[in-house]
Amino acid sequence: MIDNISWLAIYPELVLLVMACVIALVDLGVKSSQRTATYVLTMLTLAVVAAMQAMYASTGNTFYGWGNMIVSDAMGNWLKCFATLAVMVTLVYGRPYAADRDMLRGGELFTLTLLSLLGMFVMISGNNFLVLYLGLELLTLSSYALVALRRDSAVATEAAMKYFVLGAMASGFLLYGLSMIYGATGSLDIGQVFKAINGGQIRHQVLVFGLVFVVAGLAFKLGAVPFHMWVPDVYQGAPSVITLFLGTAPELAAFAIIIRLLVDGLLPLAIDWQQMLAVLAIGSLLVGNLAGIVQTNLKRMLAYSTIGQMGFVMLGLMSGVVHGNVDATAVENAYSSAMFYIVTYVLTFAAAFGVILLLAREGFESEEIADFAGLNQRSPLYAGIMAICMFSLAGIPPLVGFYAKLSVLQALVASGQGFHIALAVFAVMMSLIGAFYYLRVVKVMYFDAPLTATRVTAPLQVRVVLTANGALVLILGILPGGLMALCADAIVRALAT
Repeated sequence: MIDNISWLAIYPELVLLVMACVIALVDLGVKSSQRTATYVLTMLTLAVVAAMQAMYASTGNTFYGWGNMIVSDAMGNWLKCFATLAVMVTLVYGRPYAADRDMLRGGELFTLTLLSLLGMFVMISGNNFLVLYLGLELLTLSSYALVALRRDSAVATEAAMKYFVLGAMASGFLLYGLSMIYGATGSLDIGQVFKAINGGQIRHQVLVFGLVFVVAGLAFKLGAVPFHMWVPDVYQGAPSVITLFLGTAPELAAFAIIIRLLVDGLLPLAIDWQQMLAVLAIGSLLVGNLAGIVQTNLKRMLAYSTIGQMGFVMLGLMSGVVHGNVDATAVENAYSSAMFYIVTYVLTFAAAFGVILLLAREGFESEEIADFAGLNQRSPLYAGIMAICMFSLAGIPPLVGFYAKLSVLQALVASGQGFHIALAVFAVMMSLIGAFYYLRVVKVMYFDAPLTATRVTAPLQVRVVLTANGALVLILGILPGGLMALCADAIVRALAT
């Protein structure tokens, strides 16, 4: 029997699913080349869903539904709220770009985006292996189609094929790992898996074998080395609006599924998976920052930047449990710093790609670093926003990227382990190396001669949202306490159950 709590837990998902179907049908009768009616309906839907998630999150309540397969808690609801806002920002920035490139012949951009967001919601709320996997597949299948949405582009089609092949392999890794853990514990329920492992009556070797495949699958979703091969090619080959989408909201869902699986379900195996995350973090910081130096394509450079930034997220995730001891304060600091890092990264990435989309025009992508030459002379506002984003990604105070890196490093050092302190020093060194390619973009914008005298123009809503986005990167760097406290509270409430 399904009770009211079960329905309450999935109201936002139901709204999203129903409206995605309604919008797909309504779009059949839309004649506008800008798909105005479809766009307005989509934005209204996303605004309502974001408000619902914020309302759920602000109550701080945690409840389970559908036979314990779904969980609604503060962490999940805030991540879903932020993911919804990220999708709204993506569509605001990307609609003019998509219209110029004949990507709005139908409403696929809007309906596939909504279905991808639904997949993220299911991933974030999943408390059962099958539910998590279904959400992951809904997200990835929709993402493959989005990457290939520009039908006349051979580069986009190639990127979609690479993404599909490597994504299918990673999904197989994850599913195989989950099946091994199910075979060892006899349950698909994450809470029951935790209890079975904590009881100590299960063969450790079988669990670790499954854990290796699970971590490999999760590392692919984050784009961590050595499972990063798809990131530069897909980021560069996909239409810029789709690259913006892939680099924002899905990262929040990937963080949530890591917390659900590794922390909620497999915390007794923390000694094992923290070592794996340490290796992934070292590789990601090394490859992401060194390979980014030689890139001339800005989208590809930001792809390697993403790989390096995910290394920091994994450093936060691997510093919660020390010597097998679960200390509440250490756990809160570690996982809340990782959550704060990924939320602020998504905010900064969105603003940076917003400027890339703004400078693009029909027949011109504006994705080479050289295309930004002299931008300050053509548009001081947009050059300033891009500079703020680059400085933030480099970790320069007083921007939010600095505080995000600092919070992760503090969690590492607070553990008191020599290895963690060495990792913190290594992360700082890699950040210094990575700062080169961020500062190069600023140098090109402010000190190189412009290639064209054309003024940068944008619709009013794009200018307003982009300005607010850039301002938030600065404001949250000066006043990070509110968002950090929100992340800490969400993590505490999620782990308390």
